[in-house]
Amino acid sequence: MAATKTHLLGVDLGAGSLKASVVRADGSLAGEAAQPLATAIPHFGWSEQDPAEWVAAFAQAVPQAIAAAGIAPSEIAGIGLSGGAHIPVLLDAQDRVLRPAILWNDQRSAAEARELHEKAGQLIIETSLNRVNPTWSLAMLLWLQRHEPEVIRRVAKLMIAKDYLRFRLTGTWETDFSDVLGALMSDWRTRDWSPALCKLIDWPVATLPPVVEPSAVVGGVTRAAAAAFGLAEGTPVVCGSNDTTVEFYGVGAIEPGMGAIKLATAGVLFLAADRPVVNPPISCYPHILPGLWYTATGTNACASAHRWVRDQFFAAEGFAGMDQLAAGVAPGSGGLLFHPYLQGERAPYWDPQLRANFLGLTMRHGRAEIARATYEGIAFSIRDLVEQARGFGQSFGTVKLLGGGAKSATWRQILADITGLTIERPGNGDASFGAALVAGVGVGLFKNARAAVAECVTTLDRNEPRGENRAVYEELYAIYREATQRLQELDHRLHALFVK
Repeated sequence: MAATKTHLLGVDLGAGSLKASVVRADGSLAGEAAQPLATAIPHFGWSEQDPAEWVAAFAQAVPQAIAAAGIAPSEIAGIGLSGGAHIPVLLDAQDRVLRPAILWNDQRSAAEARELHEKAGQLIIETSLNRVNPTWSLAMLLWLQRHEPEVIRRVAKLMIAKDYLRFRLTGTWETDFSDVLGALMSDWRTRDWSPALCKLIDWPVATLPPVVEPSAVVGGVTRAAAAAFGLAEGTPVVCGSNDTTVEFYGVGAIEPGMGAIKLATAGVLFLAADRPVVNPPISCYPHILPGLWYTATGTNACASAHRWVRDQFFAAEGFAGMDQLAAGVAPGSGGLLFHPYLQGERAPYWDPQLRANFLGLTMRHGRAEIARATYEGIAFSIRDLVEQARGFGQSFGTVKLLGGGAKSATWRQILADITGLTIERPGNGDASFGAALVAGVGVGLFKNARAAVAECVTTLDRNEPRGENRAVYEELYAIYREATQRLQELDHRLHALFVK
């Protein structure tokens, strides 16, 4: 008897781990698994990963998720993938990876970004809706041309992160418009690669993949991939999209004005719109739903800063113990502030030389205050994003909360109190779930993208801002902002002394 294909597999390639989720047709989670990923930091501000490790993590997480779901691989109706935007993977003529992939939080191409903006900033914004900075592939590729020309001479194919993983499943080569725009090499009017922007860095268009819709079925799992990854040969695979696009869709943000905050490796703020909203350096991307767009702006260190503090101060207790300690401290952490700039900072400062610090330490402070100040400091960095967006005329009401940090009730309430926003936590709020929904649309398990949301997206709980905490946080936020500005020059001097 033929297997009933009522499950979907979504796989997200995150900065810290690869996660696979098996989702039923009603949106409930049948099984999941994750594998950690290591990031190399060979120099200050650099951030790289080996795509071979992505493949190894995929080979472990996918069979584990299927086993946790208690189903046979043949019961999977379709597979969707997502991954971080801006991450170029360069292959030679034999489809061999030429070098480690540069991640979105890498800051090495700051000089190239400044040069490109000075040379053609208006053209780049008008064509690809966004301002160049070190997180975009355009600046990264220019850096590689200058510093690793022997690698660039051998490039036959450019893939974005999720496209490389999918290539290992299907052997096909394509991408979606959101990732083309994320490379900062697109023309938003044609929804394709821009020859004019490619020419700015003399990048050959022949190395760039065809562009298809995120829900387009691009192939099936090959025999070799089925054996390597524990899948059924021929299982349909859709193109997918970058992580922010699928997860924003997957929490049900499908109407203009709906927002979301992501507490993951980076902190990200989203807002849906019915047209492109161009307010650089806030990013603008196409939505999964045709005709919709969304803005996104992000910090460099969110859960990554949380993890760093845990590893340094709370290794024995782990996240749960750190969370419990933070919950027992009053708002404001006794006057202790944390700036989470462990890898410089993106929005709203765009300064790779900013440094992290605990400000205001006294003998009265202990590990519990450090724990809570960490949560509060990251929430202040999210507040920076909210205030920048408000300055551009954007408004927020209720927002969906995404990412691993959403599991902490303490962190959720701190975020609501510091931003003044009502926070809702979806039943399934990560990119692997969104990728699975996109796959379901592509293989016809759902009538369309809106129907998938209506049938599958739920809300677990909500946090309202507490008035008694708002006044404390308003005063602390003002100090947080002023301290960032006053310390900026000293951060730069420290960088010049010790970072070569």
